[in-house]
Amino acid sequence: MPNDLKVLDLCDVVLLNGPNLNLLGTREPDLYGTDTLHAIETKMMAKAKKVELKLECRQTNFEGELVTLIQQIRSSGAKFLIINAAAYTHTSIAIRDAISAVDVPFIEVHLSNIYNREQFRHHSYLSERAEAVICGFGAMGYDVALDYVIGKLKGSL
Repeated sequence: MPNDLKVLDLCDVVLLNGPNLNLLGTREPDLYGTDTLHAIETKMMAKAKKVELKLECRQTNFEGELVTLIQQIRSSGAKFLIINAAAYTHTSIAIRDAISAVDVPFIEVHLSNIYNREQFRHHSYLSERAEAVICGFGAMGYDVALDYVIGKLKGSL
């Protein structure tokens, strides 16, 4: 794990993305779409700023870094987590335990429909703890997740 992990800034919402999502836009575009992660994050940050919420975005390919970022959520002041743990969704009890430990509501997001793919992707260690699960909408799934979070935090849901 790299030693240059930057601590989460103070924020209202944290968006975490797991392994290989840094390759969005070029990685299997027929499955994951052509939007880059940078474009998705930029759009999300603008949407959050418009309603006076601060969104902190991070991506890592390392499970331990993802766990550390999740552990920092409380000290960041974040009230909600949006997470696409990617392949770790199906394998990581450590990520599930970290989310349980910080006890912050979260939405699980997947670009593809994980239930229309390989059998091993049908199980999520996170879903039963999530406030909502969004899959199969491509990059729009992030927008749906943030709209829900905005509604929750601004009191319209």
